[in-house]
Amino acid sequence: MLSEALRRKLDSLPTSPGVYLFKDRAGEPLYVGKAANLRTRVRSYFQAGSSDQRYFIDRLAVELGDIETFVAANEREATLLENGLIKEYQPRYNVKLRDDKEYLSLRLDVGAPYPRLEVVRRPKKDGARYFGPYHSATAARSTLRTVNRHFQLRTCTDRELESRTRPCLQYQIKRCPGPCVYEIDRDAYGEQVRNVSLFLDGRHDELRSELEGAMHAAAVELKYELAATYRDQLRALDSVAQKQRVSLVSDLDQDVFGYYRREQKVELAVLLSRRGKVVGARTFAIRNVRVPDDEMLSSFVREYYGHGSFVPHEVLLPVAVEAGSGIAEVLSEQAGRRVQLLQPQRGQRRQLLRMAMDNAVHAFQEKARASEDLGVRLAAVQSRLGLPCPPTRFECIDVSHLGGEDTVAVVVSFQDGEPDRKRYRSFRVRNVRGGDDYGAMYEVLSRRFRRAKRSEAGWELPDLLVVDGGKGQLAMAERALSELELSSLPVAALAKEKQGALGERLVDRIYLPGRMNAFELASAGPGFAMFARARDEAHRASNALRLKLGKRRRLHSRLDDIRGVGPKTRRLLLKTFGDIAAIAAADVEALVDAGATRRQANAILDHFHGDEQVASEEGAIANAFLGSDAGPEP
Repeated sequence: MLSEALRRKLDSLPTSPGVYLFKDRAGEPLYVGKAANLRTRVRSYFQAGSSDQRYFIDRLAVELGDIETFVAANEREATLLENGLIKEYQPRYNVKLRDDKEYLSLRLDVGAPYPRLEVVRRPKKDGARYFGPYHSATAARSTLRTVNRHFQLRTCTDRELESRTRPCLQYQIKRCPGPCVYEIDRDAYGEQVRNVSLFLDGRHDELRSELEGAMHAAAVELKYELAATYRDQLRALDSVAQKQRVSLVSDLDQDVFGYYRREQKVELAVLLSRRGKVVGARTFAIRNVRVPDDEMLSSFVREYYGHGSFVPHEVLLPVAVEAGSGIAEVLSEQAGRRVQLLQPQRGQRRQLLRMAMDNAVHAFQEKARASEDLGVRLAAVQSRLGLPCPPTRFECIDVSHLGGEDTVAVVVSFQDGEPDRKRYRSFRVRNVRGGDDYGAMYEVLSRRFRRAKRSEAGWELPDLLVVDGGKGQLAMAERALSELELSSLPVAALAKEKQGALGERLVDRIYLPGRMNAFELASAGPGFAMFARARDEAHRASNALRLKLGKRRRLHSRLDDIRGVGPKTRRLLLKTFGDIAAIAAADVEALVDAGATRRQANAILDHFHGDEQVASEEGAIANAFLGSDAGPEP
């Protein structure tokens, strides 16, 4: 049964081509698809009597939590964007596209002695030129056949080129000059390579002029067979120009910025175009904007690339920005190559810019509706839980340990139903041993809210505290808050689905202070789904922290305790000496020869001096240091 918010979203979908993303109630991707008409295609999933027999269709009504859409300029752009989003999100139900394949491109290695054109799936930064991507294998292979038929490049592999002793059929039918066997004119072969590049680049006018000149020159010199070759190439050029313009995979990467503004609210969209194909889209909401559009864009671009983000070759903007030339110089220095800020007025760049502007408008409208829906959901949660205010910001805690060892806890924070990672807090449990979950919960909450009681920045009280567990964890949370005189803070416990003592199935349940019985999460309304998402996020974060600490403990070396000796030096020393005992017995010069600085060598001797029982560590530890990617200094 679809919620009222989802039904309103279905009614407001655009009729343009684009890509849709189904998400579950926890915000995880379910399915990515493309559509020539987003409204018609997405609504068809929820119409009675649908002929779609895919197994996940019946699950959508149960699992679906949200629908996100991206508009595209045409169906081809939607196809390529769909492919990029599937690779990024790996949705649960896109089974057939999980093999990580790419659309076909054509590769021309201009640096090879005798370049050849070949079909590839994954372009690489290897100095070769790539053309495409082609939305179907038929289009890519048809273009390859056209080139092989009219431009005389070899078609054999490098191994065949080196091992062949006599020319193949392609030489016999005048489609290859036979560099595998014969000495050929490299300049003439290079001319064919250049013509193929112009052909696939779509620079048809330039290629036509050169071919016509070469054809007339060959005819004047009575080289009629060569003139006929140029004539056939001109005919192939005319045929392609009439049927289909080959899409170029540019060597350039582009970021395309679009925006939509309503009073002081701005929505920015960034399209990521890599080697000529749109592989992703990001949107950003900015509020309380009081400066002109050009200043706003200028500030955003500087901020966007100011945190180590990848800098493309071109940044496409809808308007000229303040200090644009200065920004371009800074980005060029950051990227180590020339970066241009452009305001395209026509052509393919203008189409990309229009697509970014359309996505900004669409995202603004979607977020405006989502904000209204969020207010309704938070009000419903407030009413059901009896809270003094809507839980705009709430926190969730989870404790994790392995057999009582490496006990840790993570408190995650959610703002307006979304993770607020800047407020995540992690804890190593100090005073509890043996897997005492209740004691660990009490210790961590006491430490967390003691800092809130002291009014420390970044540790402010949330609107609601959610603990992962049942009545026992809820009691520990109440005790910790009571001892800190914070009993007024609302708290709830979220228990996982499990099997009861009598074999009955107990679904996710919420426990509240002063109430004997819990109520089921699924029946509480759509607003409560964010609590399950927060519980899962806290569980993920606490497990990740526990695994990290456990790995550090298992691989701990006595060298870790020496200040100023980092992972690289430790690996060099263990590789040279083999174990800790040998390192401790070495003198300063031997340590320096092994890769330590003189200061590090003196620190090592000071650390081991007087220790007559230096135990030789297990060889597994040395192997672990030699084979692992060491992290930062502990």
